[in-house]
Amino acid sequence: MCGIVGIVSTSNVNQSLYDALTVLQHRGQDAAGIVTFQDDRFYLRKDNGLVRDVFHTRHMRRLVGNVGIGHVRYPTAGSSSSAEAQPFYVNSPYGITLAHNGNLTNADELSRDLFRTDLRHINTNSDSEVLLNVFAHELQKLGKLDPTKEDVFSAVRAVHQRCRGAYAVIAMITGYGIVGFRDPNGIRPACYGERTAEDGRKEYMIASESVALSAAGYTLVRDIAPGEAVYIETDGTLYTQQCASEPHLFPCIFEHVYFARPDSIIDGVSVYKARLRMGETLADKVLRERPDHDIDVVMPIPDTSRTSAMQMAHRLGLKFREGFIKNRYIGRTFIMPGQKMRKKSVRQKLNPIDLEFKGKNVMLVDDSIVRGTTCKEIVQMARDAGARKVYFASAAPPVRYPNVYGIDMPSASELIAHDRTVEEVRELIGADWLLYQDLDDLVTCVSDVNDDIEGWECSVFTGEYVTGDIDATYLDRLDEARNDMKRSGNMDASSCDNAIIDLHNDED
Repeated sequence: MCGIVGIVSTSNVNQSLYDALTVLQHRGQDAAGIVTFQDDRFYLRKDNGLVRDVFHTRHMRRLVGNVGIGHVRYPTAGSSSSAEAQPFYVNSPYGITLAHNGNLTNADELSRDLFRTDLRHINTNSDSEVLLNVFAHELQKLGKLDPTKEDVFSAVRAVHQRCRGAYAVIAMITGYGIVGFRDPNGIRPACYGERTAEDGRKEYMIASESVALSAAGYTLVRDIAPGEAVYIETDGTLYTQQCASEPHLFPCIFEHVYFARPDSIIDGVSVYKARLRMGETLADKVLRERPDHDIDVVMPIPDTSRTSAMQMAHRLGLKFREGFIKNRYIGRTFIMPGQKMRKKSVRQKLNPIDLEFKGKNVMLVDDSIVRGTTCKEIVQMARDAGARKVYFASAAPPVRYPNVYGIDMPSASELIAHDRTVEEVRELIGADWLLYQDLDDLVTCVSDVNDDIEGWECSVFTGEYVTGDIDATYLDRLDEARNDMKRSGNMDASSCDNAIIDLHNDED
């Protein structure tokens, strides 16, 4: 999972891009990058680290120009190389840079085609570089000295025909403008907004989440539709066109469960309201299964589950308490590079308030249970703090299947709920009672606002993949590639997800 942003403005965009990436930092903590354009030149700064660590005053001064794009990168597994930081760049045609959120499920096939047929070289293990070269090749085939908006849309149509999987993309074409587009299923989010400059001209921003727009003073216009492309020329002229033959809106439901900020609106759905409803349906399930429950207090596992836990407590008429204090200087454990790092960081990240636990039956609420490492540690922390009984509720259903669309769940063997009953998971995490959200309830929580949503990408719960190209052979190959990279020590962040195992980065 990553965060992307692009701006066409009437003044320098470096500070606005920096601010937007800071707001989107929750979508990726591994690397950050910004590229701007002025006077026929790109100005690029990218490196591993948080936004505040990658960009210093000297870097910002060099990022001149009224057009630019930015990216924050999420490490999907293992350690990572700075060569994988985005945006990526190709010089032909025109000079194009690209930032991408998602995962191509046919990246290895595309890599071979790019080398053998398109005569293009891929220098990293990232599917984002693959996608960039597909787009660049399709634009170059048109043979135009000056590409028109129709040429850009034609190249996007060709990308949709060749690329499979999940992708939200922002690309900058030197001297012409930026283009943003989503995959034909709209799995990964993207939206755009506008504001009026002092001279009356329109300025535009494209971003992964609406919160980045509002933080920069832009007004949300709408989400980019699945398969649609939004092209903004350097003078601020905006064009949109549907570029997919059969688009369908099947957004990733995990955005609302975990990844997105609660103050974002994605595909017309308020993340905050969705999480409130998740708490209500959890409370209703408590009353169905244990109407005579003995819960004394409801506590969130900071921070994503706070909204659901608060509403759950309200619905049950119970006290809501903050039992854990979070160290804000420790990153999100879900996207920590390795299992040992995730486990070690739990007690560094959370510290219990013994007073809130001592002698009480505590219901802990988390957004989801993936590997189970974190919640097992937290349950034990609650017991050590003096809780009499520790109950655990997940705002999401059991995560039983790998994710192939850009979330760090590539191997079923890593998922605590895979091939296990709820009771078996409860025993493993050490809770006295384990409560999962029902999938039908979760879908209801996010589905009553936007009639354009045909369904939800719920593969981590159901094992059903909306792109229709994922089978047991693909998952086995993905798992084997991941294990091979573990043994070799070359487990880069994107490499295992994309299974591009025949092309290696020199820095690995």
